[in-house]
Amino acid sequence: MMRVVFVDDEENILSGLKRMLRVKRREWDMAFAQSADAALEMMAVEPFHVIVSDMRMPGKDGVALLTEVMEKYPDTIRIALSGHADMEMILESVRATHQYLAKPCDAETLIATIDGARKLQDMLRNEKLKKLVSRMDRLPSLPSLYLEVMSEIREGGSLAKIGKIIAKDVAMTAKVLQLVNSAYFGLRRHIESPAQAATLLGLDVIRSLVLSTKVFSNFEQKNPALDLQALWSHSSKVGSLAKEIAIAEEASGKVRDNALMAGMLHGVGKLVLGAGLPEEYRKVAEVMKEKGLTEAEAEREVLGSNQAEVGAYLLGMWGLPNPIVEAVAYHQRPGAAGGDRFSVLTAVHAADAIVRANGAGDVPPDVDMEYLARLGLESRVAQWTTLWQELNTRKEVA
Repeated sequence: MMRVVFVDDEENILSGLKRMLRVKRREWDMAFAQSADAALEMMAVEPFHVIVSDMRMPGKDGVALLTEVMEKYPDTIRIALSGHADMEMILESVRATHQYLAKPCDAETLIATIDGARKLQDMLRNEKLKKLVSRMDRLPSLPSLYLEVMSEIREGGSLAKIGKIIAKDVAMTAKVLQLVNSAYFGLRRHIESPAQAATLLGLDVIRSLVLSTKVFSNFEQKNPALDLQALWSHSSKVGSLAKEIAIAEEASGKVRDNALMAGMLHGVGKLVLGAGLPEEYRKVAEVMKEKGLTEAEAEREVLGSNQAEVGAYLLGMWGLPNPIVEAVAYHQRPGAAGGDRFSVLTAVHAADAIVRANGAGDVPPDVDMEYLARLGLESRVAQWTTLWQELNTRKEVA
């Protein structure tokens, strides 16, 4: 049974939560604490899967509580519950919080957020990797792009220009989408564009994220097995091609945007592993070479999981849209995800395989033709490969 602890200094808020969540009493083991210290005492006896905490509390506030939980119980999913006027507090908690909910929060949103977060636990079985991912408060950014963003912000550059720079970087894209898609902002739909996310957040918030909370970090190249420039280049190409494929298949605008972002973020697990487990990730490359294994096979042998699952787990905990999380999780083995029609996953899987093959041949070796046949799309691979060649030609001309 999932164990959830709710923390708020106002007794009437806790009473309201108890009434609102009575429908989950057979599925969740719930506890309610009126202070951070009381919650920590409960967790010392038996850790919880999820903690939902108010931010403004006397004594030890929500930021301090969630930071301590991150350090002591890193596999606990941390959700902040705060009022719309608390942007300052939200920014203070951004490195210790997985998701943000706004007060007042309706039962449907709260239940969906907690259930969704808990389902992610089944995606990643390796406890060591779960703790690593849960501790990730920021991801390494490409140095040139990091410095470019810093320069634009300090010089008072436009949000449009800053958004375009963020859109080029895997780490910065993931973080701004995490924040803007939180229930805290009360948006009726998910935002898939980093440029749009930057506009919604505003210059002051972006400045705070970069200069004060420092959730964007300049990557120091210490692990030769993680080539950040190569990862950025590949991810950018996959995102562009995935969107072109979605356009060719006459997918909706939302699917096209999600395909672009999922393609851009499909390798985010490599950032987590390369930055968090440098020695183990270096060994992955060695095992690939020694045993002739694929990257995913070597990752599973060395780490007990692979970068796709790790990346999806992180993005899911950060509250990114489900189609993006699914595409990241299954882009190497799309048949395992089910489905019987073209989707964001289809676009990203095909784009990744075609880019890896650099457009050589009508059917790249990594394309899952059995999966595409199930969708009735096996004949489309040649056209998608042509799209890649045309995309490259346009870039060369530009």
